[in-house]
Amino acid sequence: MAHNPKRRKPHRPHHWRRDVVELAALFTAVAVADTAAKTVVHAPEGPVTLSVAAAALLATAGFHAWWSRRHTHAPPGSDTDGPHTTRVPAHTRTPADGEDSATRGVTSLWRMRTTVEEAPGSLAALCTAMAEHRVDVLSLQTHPLGDRTVDEFLLRAPEALEGDELSRFVSRAGGSDTWLERADAHDLVDAPARVLGLATRTALDAAELPLALRQLLGRCAIQSLPPVPVFGHRAAGEVPPEGVMEEYTLRLPDPAGGAIVVERPHLPFTPTEFARARALVELDARLGHRMPRSRDALTLPEGQEITVRRADTSDLDAARAMHERCSQRTLALRYHGPVKDADRYLGHLLSPRFGRTLAVETASGKLVALGHLLWDGDETEVALLVEDAWQRRGIGEELLRRLVALAGEARSECVYAVTQSSNTAMVAAMRGLGLPLDYQVEEGTLVITARLAPAPASAPSAEPVAPATKGAEG
Repeated sequence: MAHNPKRRKPHRPHHWRRDVVELAALFTAVAVADTAAKTVVHAPEGPVTLSVAAAALLATAGFHAWWSRRHTHAPPGSDTDGPHTTRVPAHTRTPADGEDSATRGVTSLWRMRTTVEEAPGSLAALCTAMAEHRVDVLSLQTHPLGDRTVDEFLLRAPEALEGDELSRFVSRAGGSDTWLERADAHDLVDAPARVLGLATRTALDAAELPLALRQLLGRCAIQSLPPVPVFGHRAAGEVPPEGVMEEYTLRLPDPAGGAIVVERPHLPFTPTEFARARALVELDARLGHRMPRSRDALTLPEGQEITVRRADTSDLDAARAMHERCSQRTLALRYHGPVKDADRYLGHLLSPRFGRTLAVETASGKLVALGHLLWDGDETEVALLVEDAWQRRGIGEELLRRLVALAGEARSECVYAVTQSSNTAMVAAMRGLGLPLDYQVEEGTLVITARLAPAPASAPSAEPVAPATKGAEG
């Protein structure tokens, strides 16, 4: 601060009584010292006594200095470290002095999207408002819209800061149509790295395309519509090769036939998001059909060897042959409709566009069980079919456990199974997951919903021996 020459020091009153007391104390000290000196000097060994006393005092002072240097309790970085060390009072310390906002309090992650005018300083005004509320910008993406720009932020904010308050000061700083959602550690990956990772997953497995689109576009519902109506799904209709972008809906041509429809009612799509989604679909179309061919060999409690692997439409003939070996009751429990229509559903169920299918083969290569994980909008359905001769050997539980692991890998919050109240095997298999379950019964149809734990990094590996519990024919 600059010195002001006109500033006067405050006047302090002079107290004469304090001077008198200090002068009296000085005279008393001199008198005591004179008396002690005369007593020692006139004593028979006075000079010797004074010399010994002086030596003792010097020795005591030297020992005290040595002890202080060897046994100091000052913390590192204090003013005992050297003459140039400066200590900063705790109440005046700032984050630049070695503390960041995360160490001073609990924080939370937010994803925020807001629209600002395309003008110099509009983004700076937003960032300044967030800095005033101790909100840290971790990443930023911009979506130009001509005279406006949609800014998408990943933020770290104090836990005490509510979403409504965050929206209010962003609005005062010039933001409009603000959307907020809690984020998690998955969102900390920067956008280019996330897109490259999704492209890699799609390149390795065609079934990953719907999941990659969901993770690219956030919380949304994705449907794969076939070219013709099947299994309760409407036909795709005409979709141009370049796709169609509406405010809350994207329609993209499916390389496998039909269309992929993406809906996000809570947040409009931007041209940038549409371009990214089209790029993933075009990559899938160029690579053609592909599926991982990993196989896990298991041994049942009775000693039979089986193999669990991924299945697709190339297994259609083997699946139809298994249908012929299944009883009418087993097919009715699985498909909840006329048994004669069971074969008609297989093309849809085995398509990687609608989910993932696991197949169980015997040592001779015969297909004896199928497990389906079906993407149903933003929900996930599981279904099982085990051939009669192979039921009650633990195959159903093994398939269900693997399907639920795949759902968790896709970051699904829950899975549900539709069956009949009399299907005790399926009920037991769902209970065996050890997850919280919800039951709903409507006109003899039972819907069991399992809440999943946080998504693991990858699906668990195959166990050497399948559990010796009852199977589930689904």
